[in-house]
Amino acid sequence: MQPKWHGLTWPANDYSRVPYGVFSNPEIYNEEQEHIFRGPVWINIALEAEMPNPGDYRTSYIGDTPIVAVRARDGAIHAFVNRCAHRGTLLVRDLAGNAEDFTCIYHHWCYDLEGSLIGVPFLRGLKGKGGMPKDFRMAEHGLKMLRVECYQGAIFATFDKNAEDIQTYLGPDGVEFLDRLFHKPIKILGYLRQRIPSNWKLYIENLKDANHAGLLHQMPVTFGLWRNTQIGGSKLDALKRHEIHYGYVDTDTEEDAEEGYYGVQSYNTTLTLNDTCIVDYVPEWGDDISSQFLSMFPASVFQQFANTIATRQVRPRKPNEFELFWTIFGYADDDEEALRRRIMQNNLAGPAGVVSMEDGEAPHLVQKGVGNNREGHSLIAYGGTGPIEDQTTVITEVAVRGFWKYYCELMHVPVALQARAAD
Repeated sequence: MQPKWHGLTWPANDYSRVPYGVFSNPEIYNEEQEHIFRGPVWINIALEAEMPNPGDYRTSYIGDTPIVAVRARDGAIHAFVNRCAHRGTLLVRDLAGNAEDFTCIYHHWCYDLEGSLIGVPFLRGLKGKGGMPKDFRMAEHGLKMLRVECYQGAIFATFDKNAEDIQTYLGPDGVEFLDRLFHKPIKILGYLRQRIPSNWKLYIENLKDANHAGLLHQMPVTFGLWRNTQIGGSKLDALKRHEIHYGYVDTDTEEDAEEGYYGVQSYNTTLTLNDTCIVDYVPEWGDDISSQFLSMFPASVFQQFANTIATRQVRPRKPNEFELFWTIFGYADDDEEALRRRIMQNNLAGPAGVVSMEDGEAPHLVQKGVGNNREGHSLIAYGGTGPIEDQTTVITEVAVRGFWKYYCELMHVPVALQARAAD
């Protein structure tokens, strides 16, 4: 008899079949917050370029827990749960700003930039009446602090004090990716955000599924920015939790595309562009990689798609809803032409982007399709169901299986114990 988990059966020990119920069960969602988002994982919460000065702060989320990242007066970056230690009020309400300290709007408890409680109105009451108990100690009621590490200007945070350091977590390929992306100072260009009515894991599957990009998205397929007929592949870290997928533009011919995409509706040679800037890639990283995405477990993304560069953060809200937050940036030395190109190509991304709006719609359609179905399961078999390892093609879902492998380990799904022997 196969083991069950929350009443769900995992039909295979190779992570090629995932029960639909994992996308709608509220109990599973709550356990994810505890075992994953407040577990031994790192989340990219901001970029140092967003907080250049002492007192600069950014609000963000880890899972559905609100947090604040702030630069202290000594230049160090701190992060804390955005929740007053008194009654749990949301402490910081703005997306970003600069502050000398943080004061709760409710009862005016005040905290310094390191999260220590420094002020309590009417601490000793008034005229001998009221106030906090005599044994109350402000030092014992600071904000809940997170562990923070920075790498190449990206700020990462974790709830787990024993988690491996960020470079070990990223692995050699992840470190190399960030070294490439942040090889010189950056400047922030703007932000995008959208709410998508689907489970957060469906979007993560989408990110790790390079195959869909050459099928779902008509713009890059038709105009050659990303095709399954081009050279591409994916790299996985040692634990199969992170993935980098990459592609090389202009490594196929129109004849290759016509043959490979025969009968595929997303390849439409009748379409034309009056201005090709949106799909014209200009090499600038010293290699021929035209698109590259780092998907960090569980919910952080770094992207180079043509000449647009950005981070994405997936923020779960409830079992069938998540928020997607984009930080768009360029390089500090971008000239006018480079800046125009980045801004133009950013029209590929975001809620109304000709690529990203499709990536928002697809998980929603899956969510509607699976509903509260607890009997069915998805099939994840492009690339085979053998070892979870690096791929030299984008026509594969192996990285999706890698996500589920590590997910099962952190969530203590019984199938994970079986699968270790199969690896």
